[in-house]
Amino acid sequence: MRDTLSATPPNLSGKNQALHARFHALQQSLAEEIVGQSRLIDRLLLALLADGHLLVEGAPGLAKTMAIRALSSRIEAEFARVQFTPDLLPADLTGSEVWRAEQSRFEFQPGPVFHSLLLADEINRAPAKVQSALLEAMAERQVTVGGKTYPLPSLFLVMATQNPIEQEGTFPLPEAQLDRFLMYVRIGYPDAASESQILRLQRERALGLTVPDGMQLERITLAEIQAARRAVLQLHMAPVLEQYLLEIVLASRDPGRYDPQLARRIAWGASPRGSIALERCARAHAWLAGRDYVTPDDIREVAPDVLRHRVLPTYEASAEGWDGERLVSELIARVPHP
Repeated sequence: MRDTLSATPPNLSGKNQALHARFHALQQSLAEEIVGQSRLIDRLLLALLADGHLLVEGAPGLAKTMAIRALSSRIEAEFARVQFTPDLLPADLTGSEVWRAEQSRFEFQPGPVFHSLLLADEINRAPAKVQSALLEAMAERQVTVGGKTYPLPSLFLVMATQNPIEQEGTFPLPEAQLDRFLMYVRIGYPDAASESQILRLQRERALGLTVPDGMQLERITLAEIQAARRAVLQLHMAPVLEQYLLEIVLASRDPGRYDPQLARRIAWGASPRGSIALERCARAHAWLAGRDYVTPDDIREVAPDVLRHRVLPTYEASAEGWDGERLVSELIARVPHP
């Protein structure tokens, strides 16, 4: 992955440059606390800038919870964590109406979904009704209880996690519902050097020798986040690059134009929601790199995470070991780029 922690934005100017400097400081601060998971940090910031949600898959102990908690301490946002279990109810997530005897009326008690940053831990361990309640809130940005509709915060980011180790007693997310996630990110173990640094940091924190960097960083405001989102949307994308981006998505729907073998391996291609997500993430990636224009590399860098859950293999392809990630890689390799 290309390094997006460029200290000097080469093309941004004026207010945009100052705004980028704030997010660069945020990114560096997170990297100092969440060691060995630069991809997760990068994708969290992309989701924040592109106004979308993340599905993260990784083994236990890879700092998934720590990462979003650290982000919440560095921006003006309330954080909540929900442990998904088979006995969880939709009302545990969305909230419910509570009878106030002294006032002789029902009063709505908001649930954790009304926080700006929400960690849905092990989302595949909750039944379909609970998953549906969360996914509906993610898409509609509102919750309806007792015939009344309650809007969610203007900043609303869900990071849902899945544990790939145990599948017993889980409720896999419907493939059609996965489309509501901006990105599906898979993370792995840190390398030896990073793990050595993790050991040192944990010793120092246990001894009280270090203070998390987020305690010293001035929190990024909601206004700054909204300004950064506008800057991302205003980035220049050449028409030829927009056509390249669309061609990748269109190839997932009609792969036979590039390879007859891919045509028998892809059951469903990406929806228009995938095109929108790919454009937003490519723009956000370019902005984090300090550029005011998008390159083909920006599109190729984010495409696997944006499309792996939107390009579905056929039954035969799955039996042969093909998954969405491999199919997307093949599509990117076959579509000519500018």
